[in-house]
Amino acid sequence: MQCPNCGANVSEGAGFCNSCGQRLDSVTAREESSSPTPWGPATRASVAYAGFWLRLVAYVIDSLVLGIFVGFAILMPLMQRAGVSADNPWVLFTGQSRQIAAINMLVTMAAWIYWALMESSPWQATLGKKALGLVVTDLEGRRISFARASGRYFGKIISTIILGIGYFMAGFTEKKQTLHDILAGCLVKRKG
Repeated sequence: MQCPNCGANVSEGAGFCNSCGQRLDSVTAREESSSPTPWGPATRASVAYAGFWLRLVAYVIDSLVLGIFVGFAILMPLMQRAGVSADNPWVLFTGQSRQIAAINMLVTMAAWIYWALMESSPWQATLGKKALGLVVTDLEGRRISFARASGRYFGKIISTIILGIGYFMAGFTEKKQTLHDILAGCLVKRKG
């Protein structure tokens, strides 16, 4: 049996496609709706896109997970070596030394690797998205590549620079896409 969404081979009786996460019990509904009926036009099965608030909760979960990891693995050891006091963490945002620039670069790289690797993995989701049953796909519902996930991550810079409006677009676009989703050609869906 093949998944009607991505074309991957799936075992008979499977509830979801292992490749794209599409619910497979909708296969019969889609086949029935695509065949003409005497009483009306055919309709397609609807896709449940993840809206602004659901994505915000996932982002908060991811930020907490990443913050704990970055705090223990990067900030604590490197701040001590750089002579930065833990009593004044604002120096990471206002300091001009090369050590502080290096620490900030490592934190940015850790966040990029986390989001891009997780969203391009077979899970198709970060831990926050996974906890809420969300997946990141391309416009055809397939798993995204690491390069596309990286583009989506760095597109968040543009969404942020324009006063966060890029994020709020998830509340009023047709497929609930943020600006960085549109730039990277991605969708965030509920996983059935």
